[in-house]
Amino acid sequence: MPDYHFAEKMENFPIAMTYVPWQRFDKIYDDLEKAFRTGTIFPELNKPFTGRRCV
Repeated sequence: MPDYHFAEKMENFPIAMTYVPWQRFDKIYDDLEKAFRTGTIFPELNKPFTGRRCV
């Protein structure tokens, strides 16, 4: 069984580290009313809720 005893205090470690890749969006909605209704000006981000789990 591995020993998980750390000599250093846990407060010295960061909570988490993230990696977020740069995203490029090529298109924007021409119709600002449609963009307002969908909540984004980028069609690539328009992911309507379908009521199911992502598979």
